[in-house]
Amino acid sequence: MVEREITSRLVALFQQYPFVTVTGPRQSGKTTLCRAVFPDLAYVNLEAPDQREFAESDPRAFLARLNDGAILDEIQRVPSLLSYLQVIADEKRRNSLFVLTGSEQFRLSDAISQSLAGRTALLRLLPFTMAERQETGASNELDDILFSGFYPRIHDQRLDPRQALGDYFETYVERDVRQLSEIRNLSSFQRFVRLCAGRVGQVVNLSSLGADAGVTHTTAREWLTVLEASYIVYQLQPFHSNLQKRLIKSPKLYFYDVGLASYLIGIENAKQIATHPLRGPLFENVVVIEALKHRFNRGNQPNLSFFRSAKGLECDLFYETGQGIGAIEIKSGATIASDFFTSLKRVAKLVPDITGSFVVYGGTERQSRSDCEVVSLADVQGELARFDVGQATGGLVEED
Repeated sequence: MVEREITSRLVALFQQYPFVTVTGPRQSGKTTLCRAVFPDLAYVNLEAPDQREFAESDPRAFLARLNDGAILDEIQRVPSLLSYLQVIADEKRRNSLFVLTGSEQFRLSDAISQSLAGRTALLRLLPFTMAERQETGASNELDDILFSGFYPRIHDQRLDPRQALGDYFETYVERDVRQLSEIRNLSSFQRFVRLCAGRVGQVVNLSSLGADAGVTHTTAREWLTVLEASYIVYQLQPFHSNLQKRLIKSPKLYFYDVGLASYLIGIENAKQIATHPLRGPLFENVVVIEALKHRFNRGNQPNLSFFRSAKGLECDLFYETGQGIGAIEIKSGATIASDFFTSLKRVAKLVPDITGSFVVYGGTERQSRSDCEVVSLADVQGELARFDVGQATGGLVEED
């Protein structure tokens, strides 16, 4: 089993709080992680109808069986249980009681904030990072990465990515979507999700998405919220500062797993990736979500954004820390070109808080340029760690 990077943070927080809540996409490894880290805790899966019925009908008796604590899997299935857990925490007045897991982002967060505020730490577990994926022996070829993605089960069990991702999507639509929202036309919703995949890395345009899917602007907004709540899509917000009058205000659209995005746009094998028109956006998707995983695995808020002015000047990713802003440019090409650094230089002159930068490209060799570091996908985590401790490299503002 691959040891997840979030493990040490999970252990530390469980010692500091009565509860730790681990959320994330289905099949991101939440149950496997929690059961491996806390093998002595009882385990209850609230997806099981009998357990769910017991918890709903007689919550006090249900919890009385678990006097020594437990892992409660898919807690969003019985949100009423959270109020009773609050009482237990207040009565026992100690830490390390229950580990809760859930697959819904917004409703679960709302329920927790109402019942367990100040009593639970919240962690988000996404699919494998690049380093975790490599530990399974999966291919490091870029096109294979973009095709198969990062869901643990695909790599642990050597599944056919297209079959596994197809099953994942069908199950998601048939089960999770019905639980999250009263979507009557599932075929239109499926078409909407595929249209979103075709817009990976683009600024969200709800009017265009709705029109292409044959639904209203309002419905498109509601469906996008459903996709975000169930950890299918991630909306990267634009950077705002005192320059905001000159910056766009709409987010950019990414998928939490690039393999699912590839499946949804109809890619059937890794060889198709090399010449696919969306190869660049898919590569960008990987880097953005890798940065998100880096933040979540350390228990941090995302603090990610992108920069784009009304005139089109852009930086793909801003990574904000207490030390300043790390600027990241993302290029899928395997050959380094001088224009890789053009936007970074111009943006650095406009945003004084930028303290470092690097370029991620589709090659495998790291290069140190006078402008900044150029790194491969495998090196991204290391560069982000340098930002975290204020050791960022790459000065881009030229002296006049």
